[in-house]
Amino acid sequence: MASSSAFQWLSLVGIIWLQAINGTNTNFPAYSSQLKQLLSISQVQLNNLAFASDAGKLFGFFSGMAAIYLPLWLVLMIGTTLGLVGYGVQYLFITNQVSSLSYWHVFLLTVIAGNSICWINTVCYVVTIRNFSSDQQVAVGITTSYQGLSAKIYNTIVDAISMHNKNKATIFLLLNSTIPLIVGLVASFILGEIDATTRNRKMGVGFVVMFFITITTGVYSVITSLEFVSSKISQKGNLFGIIVSLLIPLLVPFSMKINELVGSWQTNRENSLRVCVEESNNNNNEVKESEDMTEDVHDDNEEVIISRSREEIGVMLMIRRIDFWLYFFVYFFGATLGLVFLNNLGQIAESRGCSATSSLVSLSSSFGFFGRLMPSLMDYFYRGKYVISRPGSMVAMMAPIAGAFFLLLNKTHLALYISTAIIGVCTGAITSTSVSTTSELFGTNNFSVNHNVVVANIPMGSFLFGYSAALVYHNEGNRQQRYYSGKCIGMECYRDTFIVWGCLCWFGTLLALILHVRTRKFYSSQK
Repeated sequence: MASSSAFQWLSLVGIIWLQAINGTNTNFPAYSSQLKQLLSISQVQLNNLAFASDAGKLFGFFSGMAAIYLPLWLVLMIGTTLGLVGYGVQYLFITNQVSSLSYWHVFLLTVIAGNSICWINTVCYVVTIRNFSSDQQVAVGITTSYQGLSAKIYNTIVDAISMHNKNKATIFLLLNSTIPLIVGLVASFILGEIDATTRNRKMGVGFVVMFFITITTGVYSVITSLEFVSSKISQKGNLFGIIVSLLIPLLVPFSMKINELVGSWQTNRENSLRVCVEESNNNNNEVKESEDMTEDVHDDNEEVIISRSREEIGVMLMIRRIDFWLYFFVYFFGATLGLVFLNNLGQIAESRGCSATSSLVSLSSSFGFFGRLMPSLMDYFYRGKYVISRPGSMVAMMAPIAGAFFLLLNKTHLALYISTAIIGVCTGAITSTSVSTTSELFGTNNFSVNHNVVVANIPMGSFLFGYSAALVYHNEGNRQQRYYSGKCIGMECYRDTFIVWGCLCWFGTLLALILHVRTRKFYSSQK
């Protein structure tokens, strides 16, 4: 269709907006300490709430099945509605507008809110992979990188509208419930699938421009996350910069549309002139030459897309593959461990005497943004020159995470900042890479279900790793009861936890290496 290129890029911008506001669970560390006080709960109970948010992913396969049988706009609306209920009722409870909610009611509401993220993610992944099937790693990387900015975006909004309000937990819950719904309503009008059986050669220009915009956005995010910089910029000015950075990607579809209109006008004008000249000679030749010209334009501007999947299998056959379980536990001991660390960042910073929790969360969010974008940059600019398998790239991403956990044994604030940045980058990169890994190893036909099964390891790891860390923290806090009223202060709170996490991540690195060896032949054939 004539306007397919512009609509293709417009759908990508809509996905960027959805991903930018969909990481509602990533801002939990910014208000977890306040929530703990408001609900009068222990560290173990607080960790259970962090697990509940991830536990919503256990039911992610429902969104995968819905994406197969329901219109994608309806799947999107279901997801945003679940978020409205999950976070909205919690907000009403915290502000005393709803009474008699027990802790387990809050737990269930958090599960519902966490599940809403799966529905929105499923729509984003399905549309991106189908609309950009020949460049799926590039497109997925660009869009998912913006989810890494979610915590930064929500923190900036909260800081801008509540400069004198210390009770920020209620504002976070209100924003988490309403912003995804508003953005979802807007995006539902521009999301849609197009015929992507061919690839326009001009698409490369669009990706280069989009990379430039995305990298500029990330640099701005990182710089404004640094405490000595953010203190010199007004909160409203920072928010204005974030909003502008989210609107700038619209330049790509608008320019594509203008280019299509100009090209269509020039083609019609040339055809009209050619008809006038050749009409007196031979009408039959005119028709034939016009058809030949159209075919030549098609051949010059488009190329047929070739599938890059190793095999097309469903979930029942997938879970019987050894490669699936290797891949599952690579993610489990890599990205999931990183996410658990980031979920506990508020308590980790507090235990080490670091008061700049908001700055740390924004820093991890900004570096997570670049981590999610990094695989796309490598895939696009080194395509055809050097190809590394997805499992091979995971090896390179997991080793630094393991090193960062051991670096945290150093008690300085600098070690905390560096480790947070490393874990943010590598966790984001693995998360982004996993989307293409699932589709390449197990196919695109059942991707929506298959990938939700893969990420089901996140709630499992969140419970196992988070609960054990909370127990260590709680026991140490009880030992310090008479000094800090139950709070755990000092390196002892998480020292043993970091050692165990570091060792597990090294084991996951070994599993990634084994998966790389087993899939090397397939990826070599893709060169």
